[in-house]
Amino acid sequence: MGVEFKRSSAGLALLLLAGCGHSPPTHFYTLDPTPPSRPAAVSASAPRAPIQLDAVHIPAALDRPQVVTQLGANRVDVHDFDQWASPLGEMMRRTLAQDLLARLPEGAFVLPDAPRPQVVRGLVVNVLQIDAAPGGRVALQASWTLMTAGTTRAALIRNVQLSADAGPGPQGTAAAMSQLLGQLADQIVEGVGTA
Repeated sequence: MGVEFKRSSAGLALLLLAGCGHSPPTHFYTLDPTPPSRPAAVSASAPRAPIQLDAVHIPAALDRPQVVTQLGANRVDVHDFDQWASPLGEMMRRTLAQDLLARLPEGAFVLPDAPRPQVVRGLVVNVLQIDAAPGGRVALQASWTLMTAGTTRAALIRNVQLSADAGPGPQGTAAAMSQLLGQLADQIVEGVGTA
């Protein structure tokens, strides 16, 4: 009986190991900066004080390693084997910072984790929702706030709704989200130019 049990246990262990060997591979995605539609503004139109991107806040439903797509009203799909290469909020902050750096005149933008100048205007982005329909469009609803230099008072608040076509699969979603961050950077640059 003891030998039979050992053989059965060994066979079960081999079956479990064989099942693990056939799980699908995990794919990782990143967001990339997009080139500006216009060259960076000339230094004469640089804002009064440089801008520093302090934070990009994202909804808790999206703050996970897996790519999330919208299946319909009140329903999402969490892709276990399609994941972000780093935390999504941090990746969005880095990508948006690169987009702003490419669009603002030299000296007008301070990278997020760089030492803070004595006089700087903070920028905070709140992403309210990202609707990513598989193989369709990706929509971004967000607001951004520009602070008055040297204070925590809001100088300018803007709400935005943007959308972009998405190619198939999570890679198409990532490309569309990158495009949306570029569009958001365009709108921020336009807004801070008047503030």
